[in-house]
Amino acid sequence: MPIRIKLFGDLRKKVQPDIKGSMPLKFDIEENSIDRVSDILEKYNIEENEIIHIFVNGRYSGLTKKVKNGDIVAIFPINMSVLYKWYFNREEDEE
Repeated sequence: MPIRIKLFGDLRKKVQPDIKGSMPLKFDIEENSIDRVSDILEKYNIEENEIIHIFVNGRYSGLTKKVKNGDIVAIFPINMSVLYKWYFNREEDEE
């Protein structure tokens, strides 16, 4: 089972430059080189300063969070900031 990626806002254009509308871009990736959220960002040339929130399987997460097949990773751009960082602890995995 692949990793499901959901990109929101301007981040959608990193994968589909001509995308229209406001729905998140959803797609699957099956790659053995993806171990952490940071690997996904690198694959799609998304800079750390372009994002504000990451969720892995619905849990507020950070760049070092490990991902595996079957996970759902949602990534939000900086201009879609919400108050999660004040109310939820960010999950990270040791490097």
